[in-house]
Amino acid sequence: MAEEKVVFNLAPDRTMEISTGKIARLANGSCVVRQGDTILLATACSGPAKPGADFFPLQVDYREKYSAAGKFPGGYIKREGRPSTKEILTCRVTDRPLRPLFPKGFFDEVQVQALLLCTDDKNDADVLCMLGASLALALSELPFGGPVGACRVGLVDGKYIANPTNAERAESSLDLVYAGLPDKVIMIEGEAKECSEAELREAMEFANEVVKIQVAAQLELVAKAGKPKREPALYLVPEAIMKSLTEKFAAQLETACVIPGKNDRLAALDRIAAEAIETLTSEFPELAADEVALEVRKGLDDLVKKVTRSAILDRQYRPDGRGIDDLREISAEVGVLPVVHGSGLFSRGETQALVITTLGGDKCSQINDVITGPDSSEERFYLHYNFPNYSVGEVGRITGPGRREIGHGDLAQRSVARVIPPDFPYVVRCVSEIMGSNGSTSMASVCGAILSLMDAGVPIKAPVAGISCGLVTDDNGKALLLTDILGAEDHFGDMDFKVCGTREGITGFQLDLKLPGISIELLGKAMEKTRAARFKILDKMAECIAEPRREISKNAPGMAVVNISPDKIGALIGPGGKNIRAITDETGASVDVDDDGTVKIMAPNSAKLEEAKNRVLACTAEAEIDQVYRGKVVSIKDFGAFVEILPGCEGLLHISEMANYRVRDVRDICNEGDFVTVKVIDIDRSGKIRLSRKAALEEID
Repeated sequence: MAEEKVVFNLAPDRTMEISTGKIARLANGSCVVRQGDTILLATACSGPAKPGADFFPLQVDYREKYSAAGKFPGGYIKREGRPSTKEILTCRVTDRPLRPLFPKGFFDEVQVQALLLCTDDKNDADVLCMLGASLALALSELPFGGPVGACRVGLVDGKYIANPTNAERAESSLDLVYAGLPDKVIMIEGEAKECSEAELREAMEFANEVVKIQVAAQLELVAKAGKPKREPALYLVPEAIMKSLTEKFAAQLETACVIPGKNDRLAALDRIAAEAIETLTSEFPELAADEVALEVRKGLDDLVKKVTRSAILDRQYRPDGRGIDDLREISAEVGVLPVVHGSGLFSRGETQALVITTLGGDKCSQINDVITGPDSSEERFYLHYNFPNYSVGEVGRITGPGRREIGHGDLAQRSVARVIPPDFPYVVRCVSEIMGSNGSTSMASVCGAILSLMDAGVPIKAPVAGISCGLVTDDNGKALLLTDILGAEDHFGDMDFKVCGTREGITGFQLDLKLPGISIELLGKAMEKTRAARFKILDKMAECIAEPRREISKNAPGMAVVNISPDKIGALIGPGGKNIRAITDETGASVDVDDDGTVKIMAPNSAKLEEAKNRVLACTAEAEIDQVYRGKVVSIKDFGAFVEILPGCEGLLHISEMANYRVRDVRDICNEGDFVTVKVIDIDRSGKIRLSRKAALEEID
């Protein structure tokens, strides 16, 4: 197979190249995507559905190897291991726009793998992965309803930029990752410096034009080298079983689906499922019992979805009885834990997040190895999200954080990070422990984190709140937006659109769709609903705590920042680190020194902090004329004594300046190791210091 290639421009100065047929030719679909000198391979393969499958097992995996940047992995083992946070987040953002474009009932295993082959440190590969995954599927035999376009949009000096470089992203006030079909958005994710809803909508419209170019280029390559699509096997519920379920259990389901409490509703649905399995097992004896159970559960899920959506669309009746734009009951508390630096408990209906804030020094920052940029990056604020089994009243495996937890934590972190002062001297960690889950736990984490930060005394720029907006549609074009969706409305609805922000603007956002795209206009209406809801939540949070506490928590370590001359760094450190080690050992404080002379001191309490601060100042102070010092005699000469008045700073105490009478022998006044009070009477041009004990005694008298 010969290599086929298409080159196209996203902007006059921004070219992309897509190709296929040169490498990975045994995959069902494969392609290479290039922007600048960042090059990525994407492949798609499939296998038959597993027996008893009842969901679409799409797996997306993206990997970055250090060889792509001409680097070696850090650490003892020189081979890449588990995926990094960046790789996991790229997998998630690639998966979400692909999944809605496969037909219902398609349960074949599909695996998309992307590998970064080369990076130029200028162009990030995450949107290339999204585009490559779409193209690999479009080139394959799989029943994919794409291709989709995917791009990043930045906003620099009022100008929107397609796929900005890393340098441009650093200057951008907006970071939007967009995926969709022409004139239809499927997925967005990103962060902003309090942008308006209008700015975000303009950015999406800009991205839509880029998507049109990308989709046209993919279709051109598919026409040249694509494989014919095969007829898929769809695993739908048999009509006879679906008809029997509808006749016998639709009425019970209509009652159960509007039970307000999540646990009560699920318990009622479980009872109906058990009865339905028993009834239909005897009704269809020609089928195996486990096959009937599988089809009944699939059919009931379809019926519950239909009943729930019909109640919302036709009667505007939500499972918990709320109105379309009503928020669930909200409560907020701070200071709920006595020892931690800050804590906040945020509840919205049955969803509850307990967030704990911890403050630390520079050594507590998160260092991440980076392949597509500098050797490493440093995070001074980070948020970790945990979703235990008990939050949904279930049992299950207890492991480390999964991809979902990493993704939810990243969304909350990005949304809150925008209001942390960049010059705040502490490293800040928030940990969100989900105590109850019935929809929008990531948004509860954002609200809980803000409460916790204010409780700890972190001087945030402004409070941030998060809310989710849902959507229910029908085949006739009817669409209804829902504010503050429940777990059931997320599961059976068409959209989960999360938006976070202050009163001034948006700081973070994420869109998930089960539909193959919606209009930007409809998403714009959803943004207006989230804005109104966000203000209501901020009002509720302000009733609990309106602004950060005036002082850092007394449980947090004390911190002081001292600025010294860079020339004095050596004096502070001392020979072989003697001085700084003595300060840390004797006070229990940590002392970090930057090259520009910034000294950060952290101590367990205020007394130790003050002691460490004074010792740092003493080590770096400069002698001043007419100042009196208490110094240590370091050597004796016939003509006087040399006295260390400051660390590393000595002066000559001449025998004539030792007393107001004639001194015959220096040792009559002092010996090595003695401490004497002296006054600086002169500093010559060479820096030599003359001291006087006589003048000091006269001043004291």
